[in-house]
Amino acid sequence: MGNADSKLHFRKAVIQLTTKTQPVEATDDAFWDQFWVDASTTVQDVFALVPAAEIRAVREESPSNLATLCYKAVERLVQGAESGCPSERERQIVLNCTRLLTRILPYIFEDADWRGFFWSTVPGAGRRLDEDGDDDESRPLAESLLLAIADLLFCPDFTVQSHKKNSPDTGEDIRSIDSCEYIWEAGVGFAQSPPLNYVHDLNRTELLKLLLTCFSEAMYLPPSSERKNINPWVAFFCSTDNRHALPLFTSLLNVVCAYDPVGYGIPYNHLLFSDHREQLVEQAVQILIVTLEHEAGSAASAALQALDPAGPENLFVNYLSRIHREEDLSFILKGLARLLNNPLVQTYLPRSTKKIQFHQELLILFWKFCDFNKKFLFFVLKSSDVLDMLVPILFYLNDARADQSRVGLMHIGVFIILLLSGERNFGVRLNKPYTLRVPMDIPVFTGNHADLLIVIFHKIITSGHQRLQPLFDCLLTIIVNISPYLKSLSMVAANKLLHLLEAFTTPWFLFSSSQNHHLVFFLLEVFNNIIQYQFDGNCNLVYAIIRKRNVFHQLANLPSDAPSIQKALQRKKEKKSGISRTNSAENESMEGSRPAVPAEPGTLKASLEATPGIDKITEKSQVSEDGTMVAVPQSESPQVTADNGATTGASDTDESEAARSRLSSVSSSVAWSASPDWVLSWKAKLPLQTIMRLLQVLVPQVEKICIDKGLTDESEILKFLQHGTLVGLLPIPHPILIRKYQANAGTAMWFRTYMWGVIYLRLAWQVINVDPPVWYDTDIRLFEIQRI
Repeated sequence: MGNADSKLHFRKAVIQLTTKTQPVEATDDAFWDQFWVDASTTVQDVFALVPAAEIRAVREESPSNLATLCYKAVERLVQGAESGCPSERERQIVLNCTRLLTRILPYIFEDADWRGFFWSTVPGAGRRLDEDGDDDESRPLAESLLLAIADLLFCPDFTVQSHKKNSPDTGEDIRSIDSCEYIWEAGVGFAQSPPLNYVHDLNRTELLKLLLTCFSEAMYLPPSSERKNINPWVAFFCSTDNRHALPLFTSLLNVVCAYDPVGYGIPYNHLLFSDHREQLVEQAVQILIVTLEHEAGSAASAALQALDPAGPENLFVNYLSRIHREEDLSFILKGLARLLNNPLVQTYLPRSTKKIQFHQELLILFWKFCDFNKKFLFFVLKSSDVLDMLVPILFYLNDARADQSRVGLMHIGVFIILLLSGERNFGVRLNKPYTLRVPMDIPVFTGNHADLLIVIFHKIITSGHQRLQPLFDCLLTIIVNISPYLKSLSMVAANKLLHLLEAFTTPWFLFSSSQNHHLVFFLLEVFNNIIQYQFDGNCNLVYAIIRKRNVFHQLANLPSDAPSIQKALQRKKEKKSGISRTNSAENESMEGSRPAVPAEPGTLKASLEATPGIDKITEKSQVSEDGTMVAVPQSESPQVTADNGATTGASDTDESEAARSRLSSVSSSVAWSASPDWVLSWKAKLPLQTIMRLLQVLVPQVEKICIDKGLTDESEILKFLQHGTLVGLLPIPHPILIRKYQANAGTAMWFRTYMWGVIYLRLAWQVINVDPPVWYDTDIRLFEIQRI
């Protein structure tokens, strides 16, 4: 009965907030205490007993009551942080205030008139925050709240294990403790692993959820790529004002990277025991990616510092960029790889192992590590450990390709591989044989990791969702970047590349958009790179090129007169897409695999900003003879890299065209139409010389061998090609061009909307039956929530 009575008092207090004609005085502690003194109130109770409609009603009709409620809740958190929460009653008050603020803050943010409230000075809100007796009256409420949360996250016996044993004292002085001694988990910069305490984990999780809610003000602002659009909550929390910044960053990182969802490997252990550490890890990784959302990455942040050198430094970014010890880099990489590979783990007992759900947040975190810490990027690429990251990314790409609600996941996966492909070591590592056999609905093949990548990219292009068309040029750019280092492609992968060329060179596809011919340039560059630099081991690809030689001859003789263009476009009406959905003979999928399926009706997705064109997110680098890379200067003219047809890539053919139109408009160009002059302008630059020379030399030799020996078995032809040579017969090798990922304001905005969209769907919708939905039914402006 007592429990029911206390909830009744709580509910009455909420109603009084909206119905009292006179504002409730801040000194009326008896009234305000009703919101947080009850020991039996749960987070679910707070969300149920404080309905959204009533929060908005208080905001509109009794604004002073809402202001006082926020101020009093923050004041109690500040008092709890100062006292160190020595008693169970004080800890319960802190938790109740945390839950109440988590519930209310989104409704503060959604109203533009209220958004500055927490950054205004409320009399007495910062009282006793600083023992030095500074003028705390000037500290904004937001700063008091953030500092109190930071203190509480290192509060002995509340969120961390106390170091005092059997002490009669009421508790350790939270002001004097060195929080670096209370880091939550062993790992980077900390050797001791504190004993697991599920109560501490639960308390940390609630405080982190409030912290994430504070940061979520960004969701209530419309998308803007302006560099000055800095989140003030994040900026203050990650500044030198927060004395716990280093131990908190380390705690969050170590908790994430040390987490092992499988535990001791007992089957079905996740069904028997509640894993409170998983909730903490999920909140920790979300806090990390939000605090590290520092404009567009290293390049843009450098530009930002140049514009405003006095601007606040983000300590989380600073700490991340300075991690350099091999054991720390290894700990981070192994931790992220273990978690990303978790959903791929196969057992004989169905559903016997725990599957984590926060892989998108982990991908964003990995991206930020590679972007901000170049030592980490080089460490990742130094060994074949990079393949432990690549395989799960390819798995997610293949699994999500038909699901339009996961278009963002497709983009982040492709962006990561694009970033990695800009480094030579990545292409070299892909030559390692692929033996893992993760069940994916792709053809069975024997080969290396490069074959796996090409086969999955082919699958995405040929059977992916229609909204993935803007990614085609990214996918092919990756293959171009790795192609000079691929020692031996399998027959399956070689056939996939030729199938793509066959599809992209059909006249109606080439003539239906001003951008489609770029895809052909990319593929020809792939073939040229392999022939010029890796001819010896690639007999499968050479054989596939010889078999499909008609495709190259037809491309060289592509008609450019107006009647032929019109005739080709007429055929387009009879087809649905530019890619044949029924592919080659290899249809047998891996054992245990399931086909990629579209999202179920009713699935929710968050809208995304448009991604910039490939020419905007990459910069060209030329590989010199000693293996170093020299940046190729950008030019406005179409002749970007001299007259050598072999060196012109997809975006070299007509830079101005690429700037005003994207591949995604395969059939939406209304004003534009193919003309003979346009066809001739890029047809003349097709880099076909190397391939035509190969065909000119090898086709007669292969035909002669077949006739002389009566060969019908392709293995004999492959053996002949394997021992053949084209030394001295091919044109002079062209310089290797690598297109390296380059951060810019457009991609920064894309990452911001994607990141918050992922967090929103995780916390506001997908766990609606487990946890209270934090931002559900509030007026989000950064993106739109759409139902499929």
